[in-house]
Amino acid sequence: MSQDPTERPSTPRVWLLATRPQTLTASLTPVVVGTAFAYADGKAHALSALAALFGAVFIQVGTNLFNDHEDFRRGADTAARKGPARATQRGWLSPRQVLRATALSFAAAMACGVYLVARSGWPLALVGLMSVLSGLAYTGGPLPLAYVGLGDLFVLAFFGLVAVTGTYFVQTLALTPEVVLAGLGVGALATCILVVNNLRDRETDALAGKRTMVVRFGASVARLEYAALLLLAFAVPVCFFAQETARPEWLLPLLAVPLALSELRGIYRLDGSDLNPRLGGAARLGLLYGALLSVSAVL
Repeated sequence: MSQDPTERPSTPRVWLLATRPQTLTASLTPVVVGTAFAYADGKAHALSALAALFGAVFIQVGTNLFNDHEDFRRGADTAARKGPARATQRGWLSPRQVLRATALSFAAAMACGVYLVARSGWPLALVGLMSVLSGLAYTGGPLPLAYVGLGDLFVLAFFGLVAVTGTYFVQTLALTPEVVLAGLGVGALATCILVVNNLRDRETDALAGKRTMVVRFGASVARLEYAALLLLAFAVPVCFFAQETARPEWLLPLLAVPLALSELRGIYRLDGSDLNPRLGGAARLGLLYGALLSVSAVL
């Protein structure tokens, strides 16, 4: 029997829902990929990988919680929203509770970063600080990234390039062009999650003055953006294969193409609340792609 949407879930479930668990693969995948490339180079460092993983997850949880608070405060999350329930908007958690949890999440992320900075040097402290500040600036501050159409670039950069290269760097204390390219592919699929979210919410976002890319340029452009992000992601293993040291293993991520095409069809055929399953689908696609890319690097 399905749960009455007006009924308050148990407190542990409320907090779980507030973290948006279906999207947390976006912080898991880049750490796995960065660690796989470090392992392939014979320089994997387990403790650094774990610290990077927990740090990335805590940053995403903090960002999600702050987003919950700010979207409610700014009027983007209302009873008319078509996505999953939001804890602040439903009154399940008070704004103060959500802000406290946000602070705790970012504090936990910085605690993980202390070890990584001690191992890798002060430049990583700057990266960590930028990640936390960007998480807050995503929906907060005088010029929120998500409200001026820069959310897509934020996700591509911090859930792709920064997360993958950062994970690799804290283990190897070096960077390579291949890792940067891998970060671009991972970030492209993480951005697909945001595109689905914004496509679904474009009407309520527009009413709240949230000028996402979809609100600015329309649903047709958003669907084209989704397709372009898929092309970018799957071009990465092809580029690896096309190198002088080409190995057929680099083509393993192409096994995820059928799932990508299925998700793309859903994006073009569905709208509104019918897109909710496609949010999880985009997350699963990114996780599968990251796993296959990691296997390619290690083989």
